[in-house]
Amino acid sequence: MLNFKELEQKINDVDTLQIFTTDLNGRSVTLQVHAGNAESFFKKGVGFDGSSVPGYGTVDNSDKLLIPLPDTFRKVPFAQENLGFLIGKINEEYGERSLLDPRALLERVVEQAEAEFGFRFLTAPEHEFFLLTGDEFSKDIHTDTAGYFHTDPRDKGESVKKEIVAVLKQGGGQIGKTEQQHPPFPLVITFFWLGPFKNAQGTGLFFSITRRAAPYQNLHAPFLTKHLHGFTRNALHIHISAQDLEGNHLFYNPNGSDNLSETARFFIGGIIKYARETSIIMAATFNSYKAYVIGKEAPIVRGWGLKNRSSMVRVPYAEGGKDTRIEIRSPDPSGNIYLQIATLIGMGLQGVREKIDCGNPDIGNLSDTKNASHLMDTNFLPRNMFEALVEAENSSFLKDFLGDPLYCQYMSLKTAEWENYRTFVTPREHKMNFHI
Repeated sequence: MLNFKELEQKINDVDTLQIFTTDLNGRSVTLQVHAGNAESFFKKGVGFDGSSVPGYGTVDNSDKLLIPLPDTFRKVPFAQENLGFLIGKINEEYGERSLLDPRALLERVVEQAEAEFGFRFLTAPEHEFFLLTGDEFSKDIHTDTAGYFHTDPRDKGESVKKEIVAVLKQGGGQIGKTEQQHPPFPLVITFFWLGPFKNAQGTGLFFSITRRAAPYQNLHAPFLTKHLHGFTRNALHIHISAQDLEGNHLFYNPNGSDNLSETARFFIGGIIKYARETSIIMAATFNSYKAYVIGKEAPIVRGWGLKNRSSMVRVPYAEGGKDTRIEIRSPDPSGNIYLQIATLIGMGLQGVREKIDCGNPDIGNLSDTKNASHLMDTNFLPRNMFEALVEAENSSFLKDFLGDPLYCQYMSLKTAEWENYRTFVTPREHKMNFHI
């Protein structure tokens, strides 16, 4: 049972207490608060203006409540302060869960998976990101002045990575492994296998800590998907495995094709079938689609492969049931992690319902595949934001899965983003066309 007195003591031991949530665009939203009476604070939450947070309200229906979740409290030590970190859920003013809260969607799909199928999921996000030595960009896209901090045992990038991991661990984050890939490739931090909520929350903590830690070394950690022309992207690969209520691993069958169970093949089949319709969730911004380029690292073809890093869905090598998992490689960090994990599970479950077999695995390097035979080729993932929006607009699956309020709000935000980019005249257009 939760001891509010102990929690109150922990809260009083921090310099600053902040409640974190994410807007529908996936951006961190924080409220700095003074808890006062802990029991009342965690039951009643803090009121805020939902119309000021993208996707959470309108001016005529703006009063929302941010309810802090006691088990998410973390004391995160930085050089200059101890930060108290809490995750919050969004309620309507009368206490009901907000249907616009992405966390509520994840709650619903996790409960549905257990009630309908007896499935429980473990996830492990894999974050690939860059540290930059500057944040100034030329107006000409080909002459970016911000540079990647190249790998060296003595470099500041390595020390920042170590600091990020150390602070995450002290704040309760559970890190599976870290890697430093060779330039121009990114740093990689992979979380331990945990439930969907813990790793969604951990992702929010990771973003916050990384953005705070990098400036101490005069570096920058942008999570913009495609931040430098000619470099690889910031990526978010999501690993997922399934168990039944007794803890038996459901994706492994030693007698199945490629040692995969029927459940795993159906789950993969659902991801592949609905990948185009849900692309606006997994690759959520205009900039995201600059990474979907033939010959580059982001997956561009709908399909799956065994140990194939060019496939949209990869089944890594596994020694048995405990290690058998599925990795989706198309998402990026520009989206809302709660929506992304919920949608991944939702696609897979729909594949199980419809018994969609995933077919044969990909062969060869799909990054070097020939160009799509037509401007609209459904074998490929959408190649721009407009194409992704059209797929989402025509998707009965996405509408049913998100529910009407969340679907309409999300599509409204993303359509407005597309229109803003579509109608904005850039310096590059001046350079390329001013002579006309």
